[in-house]
Amino acid sequence: MITIAPFKALRPPAQLAKAIASRPYDVLNRKEAKIEAQGNPYSFLHITKSELGLPDGIDAHDAEVYIAAKENLNAFISKGNLFLESKPCYYIYKLVMDGIPQTGLVCVSSVDDYENGLIKKHEFTRPQKEKDRIDHMSAIGAQTGNVFLAYKNDVEIDALILKWQTEKNPQYEFVADDGIEHSVWIVSDDATIEKITILFRRKVEATYIADGHHRAASAAKVRAHMGENAPVSATYFLTTLFPSNQLRILDYNRIVKDLNGHSIEELMRLLQEKFDVSPSAVEVKPSQPKQIGMYVDGHWYSLEVKSATYATDVISILDISIFQENILTPIFNITDQRTDDRIDFVGGIRGITALSDIVDAGDFAAAFSFYPVSIQQLFDVADSGTVMPPKSTWFEPKLRDGLLTHLLVERDDEG
Repeated sequence: MITIAPFKALRPPAQLAKAIASRPYDVLNRKEAKIEAQGNPYSFLHITKSELGLPDGIDAHDAEVYIAAKENLNAFISKGNLFLESKPCYYIYKLVMDGIPQTGLVCVSSVDDYENGLIKKHEFTRPQKEKDRIDHMSAIGAQTGNVFLAYKNDVEIDALILKWQTEKNPQYEFVADDGIEHSVWIVSDDATIEKITILFRRKVEATYIADGHHRAASAAKVRAHMGENAPVSATYFLTTLFPSNQLRILDYNRIVKDLNGHSIEELMRLLQEKFDVSPSAVEVKPSQPKQIGMYVDGHWYSLEVKSATYATDVISILDISIFQENILTPIFNITDQRTDDRIDFVGGIRGITALSDIVDAGDFAAAFSFYPVSIQQLFDVADSGTVMPPKSTWFEPKLRDGLLTHLLVERDDEG
């Protein structure tokens, strides 16, 4: 069974919550972060993307970036923009997107559970991205990035969290600029804290990383680097646990830079060996598994998978796997989506029109749209001990950074 714990969050006063809360560091590039934080000295991006305050010539992974992050965090604390909770608490975080609510429990999860496979993965991580988070955590002595975990929903747990929401007032409540509603409740009652801890330990056999593989892996390595002197707080990492029946997975689409020397006619002939190819007068947003949309040469096509094209194991049955085995590798000669710079990824939150816009701009030759992976498929893959192809899932809405930060080491009020 899993181990979770309450923690003393470093968090903003209620009146600064909206200004401080920022989108996750890994969904914005340097230019986008600079634009988003412009004119807002409270934006938590000054800590998670501290390179935005440095000259553009400085690499985002330079030591100066992490020094700046530490200095900015210290400044936020000294100015009263952030303060440390007086006692360990749980926090309930509710997001509403397009009228659909999603509520999770913010807590710290055990690094031992991660290393022992009770917190399950479905993706490989990249060493460079891990090192960035390791350097960031080590420099500032805190985990700013929340790992989004899923659990198989339990009626008793869900009822307890809902009861607290309905009987108490939220500490934070605001609508972000993108229209997503954010509400946070503080669970400070000792009896309720104990009950939540015991329920998860008794009833939840495993949690699943939905978003944040690099943050989880980095937290484990930071603890390992600290060795025997690691404080108790470093044996846990910042997580939010969502019940599986509330999760929303969007499509994660692909764009390819060139046709690998094929003409449009040759491309169509090759595709027709494994797919029923039909031109479409409208954008193709797949409505079911085994349908892939393709935009090339100014036109949309629907690719319907022929039944003999795929196997039925938990990996091969995924549309992204079918795409890899029958299109990317044999037609485009792209064998590794993680490392090949001829392919890129477009989150479904940007919409299908973004795909045709990118191709029409001329930097890419083709785009492919997919039906979203289901939460059950994610569980099946993670339970099997295997991993999905990279960038298979896009979760929305996303938690905001800066509202609840987990300190790895004790510090005084002046940082």
